[in-house]
Amino acid sequence: MPVMPSLANTDDLLPGASFSDRFVIIVTGQSLDAATSASRAFGRKPAWIGALMALRHVLVRPFGLKTREEDISTAERKGMFPVIDQSASQIVLGLDDRHLDFRLLVEVREMGEGRQEVSALTLVKPHNMFGRVYLAIVTPFHKIIVPAMLAQVAKV
Repeated sequence: MPVMPSLANTDDLLPGASFSDRFVIIVTGQSLDAATSASRAFGRKPAWIGALMALRHVLVRPFGLKTREEDISTAERKGMFPVIDQSASQIVLGLDDRHLDFRLLVEVREMGEGRQEVSALTLVKPHNMFGRVYLAIVTPFHKIIVPAMLAQVAKV
């Protein structure tokens, strides 16, 4: 279930964002950092998510949107998402495109007794009508996909 952003100042991550949500899982018995958590979440997605992403790529390619890793030039990625900034406890992924900009913040917080809270905060700033329509279409899928990908963090 999404919870409100509380650990990061969202205006610093993406000024003017009009969409935000945050999903959280609790992981026990592991010693995770943000980069490892992001790699697990976005580097190994379930097959059904891969199929949905492939369909998305086919549908948006005619509109000139970035669809694959080769479309995104950056030295480091977690899954298909470029790394913007990182520390041991936080990693910011994101992309700026013609229709919208997005940021994905993965945070790890120690809870004691071998427990860690791992969260994924998504921020989106649409630039135009196409961006707003695109966001409206993908939001229901986003609310299913992000928790499923975040659940991958707990799997060793």
